[in-house]
Amino acid sequence: MTAVDPALAGCPVPVTESEKILLGHGSGGQLSAELLRDVVLPGLGGAAGEGVPEDGAVVPVGGIDLVISTDSFVVSPLFFPGGDIGSLAVHGTVNDLAMMGADPVALAVAYIIEEGFPITDLRRVTTSVGAAAAAAGVPVVTGDTKVVGRGAADGLFVTTTGVGRRLPGARVSAAFARPGDVVLLSGPIGAHGTTILSAREALGFEAEIVSDTCPLHRLVATMVAEAGPAIHVMRDPTRGGVASALNELAAASRVGIEIDEAAVPVPAPVAAACELLGLDPLHVANEGCLVAVVAPGSAEALLAAMRSAPDGRCAVRLGEVVGEHPGRVVMNTLMGGRRVVDMLVGEQLPRIC
Repeated sequence: MTAVDPALAGCPVPVTESEKILLGHGSGGQLSAELLRDVVLPGLGGAAGEGVPEDGAVVPVGGIDLVISTDSFVVSPLFFPGGDIGSLAVHGTVNDLAMMGADPVALAVAYIIEEGFPITDLRRVTTSVGAAAAAAGVPVVTGDTKVVGRGAADGLFVTTTGVGRRLPGARVSAAFARPGDVVLLSGPIGAHGTTILSAREALGFEAEIVSDTCPLHRLVATMVAEAGPAIHVMRDPTRGGVASALNELAAASRVGIEIDEAAVPVPAPVAAACELLGLDPLHVANEGCLVAVVAPGSAEALLAAMRSAPDGRCAVRLGEVVGEHPGRVVMNTLMGGRRVVDMLVGEQLPRIC
């Protein structure tokens, strides 16, 4: 034990950065994983490092597998090309249920509103919530509102909770990937994160970038009808992007994943924006695509089924699951080399959802 200088005995002890919440703890990357592992799960009765990161939980009730998921939305700005915090909240929770193989049946919505927030904006957001829920065919059945003082919140925060019914034949988990499985991606990446950054900073790119936010439960229903239990994993790569989603499932399944850079679908305006801003599209958030890991014998049929659906028409084969380098994602580059694709460290784009 190190002796304490008597002259310093009454001095305050410095607080290290690790003892405070950082923006990076909300990134969906390494710091988020550490926060869940070291603070949240132990506090809720689980051991540190215990549990598989999933988008929701399966709750058997009376012989029916219900799925529940909850999410909070703090996106800034509240309104952006392609959507707003209201539609985003609906789509986000509908998609989390879908990634568990569930058909969403009901939503709850809660608002935390800052004093002074314009009623016209609240009405606009609420109208958007209703329209998005109606379009998805998932009613909002309950909710709550709280108002806090000026400066205690940044305008409006929204929390949505959803309940769904697991589809027959759907048995998915981040821990179910196996060597030989094929990794599929339902469509282009990077649009949501770059849209939020562009709108927030008024960057005014020559080609307008629009968020990809949309509900994916109908695409998932098509996929499950085609491949059923051959689909081992489904994830929507939101915060932390495709890179973090793949790293999470590689760690949970104790497998390696290899992807091909040539197969990664990045729209030209998104690629240009990322190059200008120094962002890796694999780390940029998405709100309208999914990653699926499927048994090799069902991959081609599932890919065709995905491409037959409106939300999966640009689906691609991204890579495969391997037994080598468990817990690590490796990309075969356009230059013929290989590089490790790590989880997002810190916060690349704060408050993107």
